[in-house]
Amino acid sequence: MVKVRQDAWSHEDDLLLAETVLRHIREGSTQLNAFDEVGDHLNRTSAACGFRWNAEVRSKYESAIDLAKRQRKEKKRAMTSTIKKTRVPAISLSTVNEVVETNLDNNSLVVAEEPNLNIDMIIQYLRELKKESNASNQSKAALETIEKENNILKSKVQELEKQLSSTEDQLVSIQEDYQTFIQIMDRARKMTVLDDKDSRSAPAFRMDKNGNLEQLAQGSN
Repeated sequence: MVKVRQDAWSHEDDLLLAETVLRHIREGSTQLNAFDEVGDHLNRTSAACGFRWNAEVRSKYESAIDLAKRQRKEKKRAMTSTIKKTRVPAISLSTVNEVVETNLDNNSLVVAEEPNLNIDMIIQYLRELKKESNASNQSKAALETIEKENNILKSKVQELEKQLSSTEDQLVSIQEDYQTFIQIMDRARKMTVLDDKDSRSAPAFRMDKNGNLEQLAQGSN
């Protein structure tokens, strides 16, 4: 189903967003997973939930975030201590194959006799490995996305710089053409003024043989 945009966030929506993010932090999950969960519940996009969290909600829960991070560290330390005591970190695939055997007849799991190891410990250990692997994959995917966006932005910046340089060259050419035009107009104005002065010069007369005055055409001797 296509998620629709909702402009208004209610107090209950913000509370659900905060509780979900804090829970994911305590459990060692990522905020991206929290945004996906809230987005599915509120019919919003994960990006919208992330923007709301960073822009409005996060600042109201700084103390709760610090507490959730401490709880996550304490839980991780306790789990690590338990795993060390049960020697789970030394588990290899061969060990798992030795400890857990599949009974094909009744589809049940038969755990080999091992004093400090049981199937629950193995499952818990494998779940932790899967969670760490998923978090690492999400971080890699986010980094690749950021790198792609950065490359796109660099390309756009280079294109804009080229356009700016071309525009500056055009501006210089226009300014030069404008100055040339002004000079031509100034020379034309001066020539027009001189022509006007010549056209307004006093008329010349001469007396003909009969004693009459006749006007001489301009430019004649």
